[in-house]
Amino acid sequence: MFWNKSKEETAVLATDGLSGKRTNVIKKAAISVVLLSGLSFNFAFADETADSELATIYHIYTDDQYIGAVSNKEEITQLMKDKVEASKSQFEGLSLTAGNNFSVVEEKVFSPATDDAATLKQVEDLIEVNANAFAISIDNEVAAYVTDLEAYNEVLRKVKLNYVSEKELNFLEARKSATDTLPELKPGETRIVDLTVKQDVTGATMSVKPEEVVTVDQAVKRLLTGVEKEETYTVKQGDVISKIASAHDLSTKQLLDLNKGLQEDSTLKIGQELNVTVLKPALNFEAQYEKRAKEEIPFDKIVEETDTMYKGDTKMKTKGANGERVATYTLTKQNGVLTSKELVEEEITKQVQHQVTLKGTKVMPSRGNGSFAWPAQGGYISSERGQRWGRMHEGIDIARPSGFGILASDNGVVVAAGWDGGLGQRVIIDHNNGYRTVYGHLASINVAVGQTVPQGTQIGIMGNTGRSTGTHLHFEVIQNGAHINPLSVLN
Repeated sequence: MFWNKSKEETAVLATDGLSGKRTNVIKKAAISVVLLSGLSFNFAFADETADSELATIYHIYTDDQYIGAVSNKEEITQLMKDKVEASKSQFEGLSLTAGNNFSVVEEKVFSPATDDAATLKQVEDLIEVNANAFAISIDNEVAAYVTDLEAYNEVLRKVKLNYVSEKELNFLEARKSATDTLPELKPGETRIVDLTVKQDVTGATMSVKPEEVVTVDQAVKRLLTGVEKEETYTVKQGDVISKIASAHDLSTKQLLDLNKGLQEDSTLKIGQELNVTVLKPALNFEAQYEKRAKEEIPFDKIVEETDTMYKGDTKMKTKGANGERVATYTLTKQNGVLTSKELVEEEITKQVQHQVTLKGTKVMPSRGNGSFAWPAQGGYISSERGQRWGRMHEGIDIARPSGFGILASDNGVVVAAGWDGGLGQRVIIDHNNGYRTVYGHLASINVAVGQTVPQGTQIGIMGNTGRSTGTHLHFEVIQNGAHINPLSVLN
């Protein structure tokens, strides 16, 4: 800023105070110097005769505003120093400076008239104390001011440590200057390979108001949560966790995460305070990992239908066995939360064997085909149909089989299964074609009344129940309500 003044008794020719050019003065001389956050002075030259009759005063300006004049320029300098010193106790650890732009213009006058006290009071009120700080900017917007570059780096490191371990961060920093190739991962190992921030983060030195400068921990909290102060809610009568979460734009999980120890089924107490701060991280970090793992390959359960088996019957064809593989994955985490898992390579070390079960589709017949099969597993006829011991023996007896299973002679439906006096445990099958067959003296019965049994189905075990002289099967064939000789229809 330059100050030029013209009166009838005064003629001044002034140039840039920083140029060093000489100024000619008649009776009065003046020169101005721009002061930026401090004071410095240049002096005008006058001839010796005029100068000996003049006194010096100093005009003070800030921006385009004239404040007043003082007789001692050193008082301005001291006033600024005192204002900065007075602020140091309030803002410890900060580098403080006077932030105003003051211009001091020196003038030679015959009759000096200044009001130093009033001018100094105005200057004191106008002096602004600033702090030298380091701005943390995210996408060209200042997020926080810290003391210096060291604090800036510490803030970013602490934010990163919320999403990765210190060991992982140290590993990444060491790899920046490494030239060797990393060894292949062993099964069961995971390592971080990259950590990037999605926003553009920059830092720069700035002069700001001291109260705007925050500590490292305050800056970290601001970047992690988007807030500096937590919002709390006091539980009232009738409150439930889900209702509180919804009212504060939180999911139930987010509310539980904010309040350690709180469970979804926790009982809330009236007057209890809950943290309901909606977190909006200013930075989004993406971490990339590679992982190698030995894994089981689960076998599939496959069902194959076959018309060689009756509907409702199943049979294991192939037993299932898990396989094994060594798999390599790329994992991606956003702010510590796993967002993707991509299989990039696999080595099969043991082939999987899928389980195969046969399922019958053949319809079980309830009507006989008229061709009767031998009802036992081998054996011989120990007694034929005919008169025996003074009465009619209506069936044949089969004894000494190779196996004791008793088989349905033809397709049909079980109409009786249980104890029948002299026949002991017996089964009757209706073949729905005019024929019925009877199986007596069984040791046990494997079927129930109403059950459809195909020809050859095991319906019981040969025994010696009822009126019997030994283990054997008593077998009868009834046609249209009358007994016939089983040997006439048996194959």
